[in-house]
Amino acid sequence: MRFSILDYVIFALLLVLSSAIGLYYALSGGKQRTTQEFLLANRSMSFLPVALSLLATFQSAVAILGVPSEIYRFGTEYWFLGCSYILGLLIPAYIFIPVFYRLRLTSTYEYLELRFSKAVRICGTITFIFQMVIYMGVVLYAPALAFNAVTGFSLWGAVLSMGLVCTIYTTLGGLKAVIWTDVIQTLVMFAGQLAVIIVGTIKVGGIEEVWKIATENNKISGINLNPDPFERHSFWSLAIGGIFMMLSLYGVNQAQVQRYLSSRSEKEAILSCYAVFPCQQLVLALGCLTGLVMFAYYKINPMATSQITIPDQMVLYFVMDILKDLPGLPGLFVACLFSGALSTISSAFNSLATVTMQDLIKPHFPNLSESKATLLSKVLALGYGLLCLGMAYISSLMGSVLQAALSIFGMVGGPLLGLFCLGFFFPFTNSIGAITGLVSGLLMAFWIGIGGFVSKMSATSSPILNATSIPEMGNFTTMVMTTLLTSQTATKSVSGLQRFYSLSYMWYSAHNSTTVVIVGIIVSLLTGPTKGCDVDPRTVYLVLPKLLFFLPERCKEKLRYGVPHIAEVGEHSPARLLKDEHNPSDVIVTEKSYNGFLNGSAKMSEKEEMEEKLSGFARSDTGHSYIVQETSL
Repeated sequence: MRFSILDYVIFALLLVLSSAIGLYYALSGGKQRTTQEFLLANRSMSFLPVALSLLATFQSAVAILGVPSEIYRFGTEYWFLGCSYILGLLIPAYIFIPVFYRLRLTSTYEYLELRFSKAVRICGTITFIFQMVIYMGVVLYAPALAFNAVTGFSLWGAVLSMGLVCTIYTTLGGLKAVIWTDVIQTLVMFAGQLAVIIVGTIKVGGIEEVWKIATENNKISGINLNPDPFERHSFWSLAIGGIFMMLSLYGVNQAQVQRYLSSRSEKEAILSCYAVFPCQQLVLALGCLTGLVMFAYYKINPMATSQITIPDQMVLYFVMDILKDLPGLPGLFVACLFSGALSTISSAFNSLATVTMQDLIKPHFPNLSESKATLLSKVLALGYGLLCLGMAYISSLMGSVLQAALSIFGMVGGPLLGLFCLGFFFPFTNSIGAITGLVSGLLMAFWIGIGGFVSKMSATSSPILNATSIPEMGNFTTMVMTTLLTSQTATKSVSGLQRFYSLSYMWYSAHNSTTVVIVGIIVSLLTGPTKGCDVDPRTVYLVLPKLLFFLPERCKEKLRYGVPHIAEVGEHSPARLLKDEHNPSDVIVTEKSYNGFLNGSAKMSEKEEMEEKLSGFARSDTGHSYIVQETSL
């Protein structure tokens, strides 16, 4: 099976279009001359493109390749993951987004310094860099693997060409180009999946026939209420464990938060989170339906799978099989995979360069000129691109793409989520507790992963034999990651540590983030909890007073742990009102500086001028006013 000329043309046009969007935004508007425009799109985006960009960032090639393969092999139980989307998106909309947006952050990890200390900020930044570099390797490799499987095109030629296109439009057009290419790529993704489902359903004989075949072969799963956390998939692991996975993605991840902060207002940012919900449900439904149609089609028309070495290749073979008589559609579908990967990689390059410059380099070189900082940021982006190519090679040694991608966010994203939860919901925790908790969470995560690897050293990988009997896939490397593709039937009675290592991958985020919170609370209490009066109320979300709203005011005040109300912060803030010795009528406001985030010595009469020059804004919701400068490179 090979591409036709029309397939190649359509595929090339979509890549050229992505580059053209970057060129357009490089030559229009502010021409990406400021870091405000390049990193945050001048905070001018409306909710709909931001929502589609949020969707495309982490639900692209991975979902298109992995979900149908999962449904094909194990049935529709994975579909219950949609239950987790409700709280997984409502919590960021109500808690995380308002706090981040009102603080006017650029790097999410600036919050950690405001809430804890600079050391916590650096630890969070390094953990994020580690997480994203590994994940980008998986995302870069996935569509190239599929492209190679169905067209014979060089695997690493595809990886290099994709990296080049991504670098071009990300560097030229900044975040605005990234968001608008995400929009186009998402729409094309929907169109490609719908085409596959419609054509496949017609060839099977209708949706009723698809459902009938799936039911007869036990592919339509009921609700599994087994509370056993070692059960691979159950309603609880998908609906509850999935919430934590969603929070690590849509609540505190820098790539996503940066999109929220590009919205023109807080309301637009919250609306973008709401708008993601139906889009996520649609993506999940399309992926699951594709898997069911694929199973029904190959139940009727058995395929030769001798060339399939990885489950994720099955989707592309299915697409080429049913669309081979419709020139152009196979190229469109494969281009969707590349487009989705481009959206993820581009946002990663942008966010990785931002946090490295802002959190690791700028504090040590405060006098670095704008031109040198810009050049260095481009070098950082290039360096991360080369590093991601190396990680793509490592991904080639792994098994399932979906397995690797989800497990990385569970193993590393979970502890990061726990770190932010410590800051948001427990005002008495201190920086020692935060760092200890984060380290404990990471150690626990890799203990389970490496322990699972050691405990399964005797496991062997097997190829896919036919369409109805698919044994366990994977190799030793994938076993480090998770047990996502563990066979449902090949289970043995285990106990002790062996049992502990078989924890369902869907509980990884919940388990690791909970470890961070528990250890962080205990260490904070032992080393001296933070006094409530020393906590900025804008950096915490006091849950108990809100949940127990029916209690008397006196009781609810005790539940605040002494944290002042926002209206009272002027009395507790370190801000001071000073008189200008040259012009006593002008008031100078000083505020503690956080590496360019909160800046002091701002004359009240010069406030508007500084807002224009520094793209900042004036805080006027307290007794004092101060200028908050946007973090810039």
